[in-house]
Amino acid sequence: MSDRIFGLFGLVLAAFYFWATSIIPDSFMVDVVGPRAFPYIVGTVLAICSLYILLRPDEEPDWPNLMNFFEIIFATAVMFLYGWALSKVGFVIATIFATAYLSWRLGTKPLSSLITGVATSAGIYLVFHLVLGLSLAKGPLGF
Repeated sequence: MSDRIFGLFGLVLAAFYFWATSIIPDSFMVDVVGPRAFPYIVGTVLAICSLYILLRPDEEPDWPNLMNFFEIIFATAVMFLYGWALSKVGFVIATIFATAYLSWRLGTKPLSSLITGVATSAGIYLVFHLVLGLSLAKGPLGF
């Protein structure tokens, strides 16, 4: 039953995602693909996965224990904090801290997590901003 509820929640979320994507305004510089292509792809993948979970639920789902449940809640809070911090400290710094924390909670050592955060942030910045020319949130340091 819990898988069906989760699948239904995913479908509702996908429908909201499609609606939110449909109201993204076109800018004056529209490329061939447009600003809605990637969000539509994400929404489609979410809808397909949710349908699969809804139609083929697990017979005996494993629920996390209380400690793991709090880890999930805290990781979710970190992602919300990350979204808020993007406009305050910029993409590079926010991504370093979010990635470092999440990789640490997944089991890496603190120093390795920090290196992962720096490498992930720098790699994404390099590819998306410098190579592809996409705009990322700028912080007080200008990047």
